[in-house]
Amino acid sequence: MNQIQLEKIAFEKDKSFKLFSPRLRNTFFWHYHPEFELVFVEADAGIRHVGSHISGYTQSDLVFMGANLPHLNFDYRLRYDYQQIVIQLKSDFLGTAVSTAPEFNAIHHLFKNAAYGIAFYGETKLLVVQKLKQLQNLEPFEQLIQLIHIFQLLAESREQTLLNNDLSGTAFILKDKIRMGAVYEYIDQFYDQEPDVNQVASKVHLTTAAFCRYFKRQTHMTFTEFVNQYRIERAKNLLMQDHNVTETCYAVGFESISYFNKLFNKIVGENPSSFKKNWETHIDKV
Repeated sequence: MNQIQLEKIAFEKDKSFKLFSPRLRNTFFWHYHPEFELVFVEADAGIRHVGSHISGYTQSDLVFMGANLPHLNFDYRLRYDYQQIVIQLKSDFLGTAVSTAPEFNAIHHLFKNAAYGIAFYGETKLLVVQKLKQLQNLEPFEQLIQLIHIFQLLAESREQTLLNNDLSGTAFILKDKIRMGAVYEYIDQFYDQEPDVNQVASKVHLTTAAFCRYFKRQTHMTFTEFVNQYRIERAKNLLMQDHNVTETCYAVGFESISYFNKLFNKIVGENPSSFKKNWETHIDKV
């Protein structure tokens, strides 16, 4: 049985952070680590799965995550070329200065909120991404100064969204890494083939009733609600990749166009046709 993996991060000698550009789009890497992580990915559309939160992103994503927050690699299943920049920070990044120096008050608060996962948007994302792309050409000391500046910008920004409402879901995932890892991987593998709650319950050695209680406690959703949300996020990606509504409906596992339209509207706030049209209008303006 698969489990949520602990990623062991190696830092270069005399460096408190790691800067790299991973490419794992063909790997389902549901993992966690004690280090902080800032992720930027530039792609047409992808999936964002952080803690108990799941949603999609379009064109680009910028997320800051705290220690031991389980997450799926942001480039999973990306179809076209993409760019990714990842910064991983030691858990004691900047030592005690972050919590004791008053100049770091805003950054200290940012690092505390990172436990929930934070997504950034708007002008903040544009400015921070510009600075992230400059890092590779700087010397180590200048990289560190630039990073502090980046975190100050993020800390002062109002263009941010907490991805998890509380930390109970994260704690529960980490307590039961093998079981939740198997459940999430099963959903990802079979979301387009009518996932069977009885089968996944058996897979994690629980009765169906016990599994349903377990899953609701973990995700605050029923198994069916979670699968449907996962399907709709996948559907959004397909619609943005120039698939039509009918083929998208069947591709993500729905057998009824009318039910797909109704559920899409309930979760997204507009029907698939409108979503696709608005997306294409947005792309034409960029």
